[in-house]
Amino acid sequence: MLTDLLADLPEAVRLQSVVARLREHFGCGAVALLRLEGDHLRPVAVDGLVSEALGRRFAVSEHPRLAAILARRGVTRFNHDSNLPDPYDGLIDEHAGEPLPVHDCMGTSLTIEGKTWGVLTLDALRVGTFDEQSQSDLAAFILAIEAAIRTSRLEAEIRALRLTGGDTPESGAPREDSEILGQSEAIAHLLHELVVVADSELPVLLLGETGVGKELFARRLHRLSRRRGKPLVHVNCAALPESLAESELFGHAKGAFSGAVSSRPGRFEAADGGTLLLDEVGELPLTVQAKLLRALQDGEIQRLGADQPLRVDVRIIAATNRSLRDLVHDGVFRADLYHRLSVYPIPIPPLRERGDDVLLLAGRFLELNRARLGLRSLRLSQHAQAALLRYSWPGNVRELEHAISRAALKALSRGASRNEIVTLEADLLDLGDLPGPGQEAPAPADLETGAVVPAPALSAAAKDSIKPLRDAVDQFQRDLIRRSLAVHGASWARSAAQLQIDPSNLRKLARRLGLKQ
Repeated sequence: MLTDLLADLPEAVRLQSVVARLREHFGCGAVALLRLEGDHLRPVAVDGLVSEALGRRFAVSEHPRLAAILARRGVTRFNHDSNLPDPYDGLIDEHAGEPLPVHDCMGTSLTIEGKTWGVLTLDALRVGTFDEQSQSDLAAFILAIEAAIRTSRLEAEIRALRLTGGDTPESGAPREDSEILGQSEAIAHLLHELVVVADSELPVLLLGETGVGKELFARRLHRLSRRRGKPLVHVNCAALPESLAESELFGHAKGAFSGAVSSRPGRFEAADGGTLLLDEVGELPLTVQAKLLRALQDGEIQRLGADQPLRVDVRIIAATNRSLRDLVHDGVFRADLYHRLSVYPIPIPPLRERGDDVLLLAGRFLELNRARLGLRSLRLSQHAQAALLRYSWPGNVRELEHAISRAALKALSRGASRNEIVTLEADLLDLGDLPGPGQEAPAPADLETGAVVPAPALSAAAKDSIKPLRDAVDQFQRDLIRRSLAVHGASWARSAAQLQIDPSNLRKLARRLGLKQ
């Protein structure tokens, strides 16, 4: 069943196809493949779990079933009456969002080149799904599953060699950053752009709204660069008092000012050979900007109060949520420094432009809060998921994190039990006056008077253009399937996972809609 996956499918599709075929073979509710990274397990492919499951990180110490599977070679099965909590309680997407507990569970650890790689888990809501024959079948599949992982890993290493020109040191090799969650086209394009520019020595300017995660992308850029073995030094320019900014960046000599009882190196010297991240660079005082320009142009700095300059080898990554061009126009930012810093500007997309990534990120914050609050399970209702997807997120990822944390606390304050499956409803998210499920959005108001503006009357031509509901729904489904296939490289399995539909049902629907396969 699985051996044909080793050669016939591209790397991006292979592991997703493995879990989909296993789920079909065992007739269970969900299958998940999780990779061990430090002290937690990261889902890399799932089938049958809710859409935010890929964003979760399962700490091994917090999940005794996963720890038990990880601790031994071979198949581990848990009886339906096991008192060990299941990490997927309420997360199996089989019963239209009902928060049902898992009843049957089995799994196996996976080993690659003599080292534990991770685990495979299978879960079902029906008691007795995994009998002795099922356990025997899973044991027989282990070698094929490990071979599929090994093939994907080899392809990833070959790709890394191509990207880095053959330089792949063991301790610092570029790898996927598990902190950056997202499968949207916008994020895929951004990550590719970071790979392209990382190997250069050009200054990079990260542009993005507050809360988009500029520091995370700066870290990734550093790890992908030739300087990855050297320090990445972070400076929050907005937090530097003007009187201390020069000393903090460039250091000072003994006696340079009152209280300077000894010489002190600055952040540039700390980052020598590595990378200096200047966060909120638009907040730097004009006097410091002139010295920063010299460091960029000549590779020289001068400690405050010192006579001789120092040579430094530093790559600059600057980040800002403001328009430096406007600051130049206003006379508070040097034009020459702006042109130096913006050699390669990289805009980071806001959360509202990342589609379903909001659910992956929500999954990450749900698991963090579940562990922090000592809950058995924490999940989103379908209405809550819909609310997250239609909200504009002016505070981006940071606002999403706070919304999930706040909602979890509200649920407990309203009497939710830590020993039950806690479901967060849309009202707990406190996202403002969003229309609820089945409600219409309020009519728009005039911005000056506040009066409600009536909807314009439809012309006869406009009325004639309205399609029957079934035709409109079919056209919407065609467009959605086409877009998903385009994003996932014509992979039906990954598109089915994104659209939360069984792969075979997706193909049936596509045939009914007249889409070529």
